[in-house]
Amino acid sequence: MTTLFDYREQESPSGMRPLADRMRPEKLEDLAGQPHVTGPDSLLRSALEKGTLFSMILWGPPGCGKTTLARILAGMTGAAYVQISAVLSGVKEIREVVEAARQRRVQFQKDTILFVDEVHRFNKSQQDAFLPHVESGLVTLIGATTENPSFEVIPALMSRCRLIVLNPVPEAAVRQVLLRALADTEKGLGKMGLEIEPDALAHLAALADGDVRTALNNLEAAALLRSAGPAVAITLADVEQALDKKALLYDKSGEEHYNLISALHKSLRGSDPDAAVYWLVRMLSGGEDPFYILRRMVRFASEDIGNADPSALGVTINAMESYRFLGSPEGDLAIIQAAVYLATAPKSNSLYTMHGAVKDVVKKTGYLPVPKHIRNAPTNLMKELGYGKDYKYAHDYKDAFAPQDYLPEKLAGSLYYHPTQRGYEKTVKERLDKWRALKKRYRDNESKGAAGDRD
Repeated sequence: MTTLFDYREQESPSGMRPLADRMRPEKLEDLAGQPHVTGPDSLLRSALEKGTLFSMILWGPPGCGKTTLARILAGMTGAAYVQISAVLSGVKEIREVVEAARQRRVQFQKDTILFVDEVHRFNKSQQDAFLPHVESGLVTLIGATTENPSFEVIPALMSRCRLIVLNPVPEAAVRQVLLRALADTEKGLGKMGLEIEPDALAHLAALADGDVRTALNNLEAAALLRSAGPAVAITLADVEQALDKKALLYDKSGEEHYNLISALHKSLRGSDPDAAVYWLVRMLSGGEDPFYILRRMVRFASEDIGNADPSALGVTINAMESYRFLGSPEGDLAIIQAAVYLATAPKSNSLYTMHGAVKDVVKKTGYLPVPKHIRNAPTNLMKELGYGKDYKYAHDYKDAFAPQDYLPEKLAGSLYYHPTQRGYEKTVKERLDKWRALKKRYRDNESKGAAGDRD
């Protein structure tokens, strides 16, 4: 079971520990790729300067630095660091940790930071066990999770912790970590005297997908392979052999990556399923992340098809979920099915142009007041001020349509959505044209009435 004691007491001799563990940063500023967490104006920095470290939930993907951050914070505060895993521990272990923290405070006036890895795996009763001790400050809880804590961590515990979101580490930052590991003679691979060729470095960083631990483990494997040969530079071939994964052409140059996704997007927009699937298979065969392709296709479903075929978005989301469930190669066909559907669907960019137009209006006009007749009036004072007065309840009218204005008065009559005559949007257009004509007639009548009142 994971230790209930200070992690430093459990370390193996330096040479036996994996490179990723040896290269863990010991200072906040050395944590790669998280400037919003470690920067001078960050919440953590402010808390540390004031000596008021709070309990927190660290949410981020694997290898982004959650465990490392917890250890750094323990070192900076001088608190005892205790680490448990939700996979291997239960309420019994939590009680042991709490009792040890109580004794530590009484005997040595020393605080305790409790790091819980994969905290989302604790059930409700196990998470409940933390509440009184986090509330009292007996332990400063740092929970780490790769899952959305809104769904996986109980509200009572979330309310007692701050949420700190960590991001996948950018490729540029991963490359710097790898170079530092190659140069470090004390904890890294510096004594091997190895360099690394630029394309090999780029491939390692790209394959890591924001996971520094993976990047360092892969570098260590490639370095061990190269150390058996006469050359002093790790090559792309070394990396491929060590990891048994070929480099993508666009790992070497970002241009080809964007050329291929552009070709796919334009083939879909051009309603050419043959070309679309060709470029799609090219990307999948080259090792592109299928979820990157799917994300672009989901965007395409709204940007280039929209309400011409509202099912396009659902088909693409279903393809993403199917691939998430099946993986490769079984799930590849779901992506191809979605691509063919998108390519052969009627096209409309009306939603895309509408979005741009409305953004421009909001930017130019600012925050115009909500018309009083469509404001909510939960109190008598609001009713006296005219909130909700003269509101027409749509279901009381023919075809459930009430001819009244919903835009701010300054924008009344403005039209931003212009559906096409293609696909389902043709039906939408016919319906909207009828409603807009009724609304215009209502507005004209209102204007005549107002003019009569002035006369």
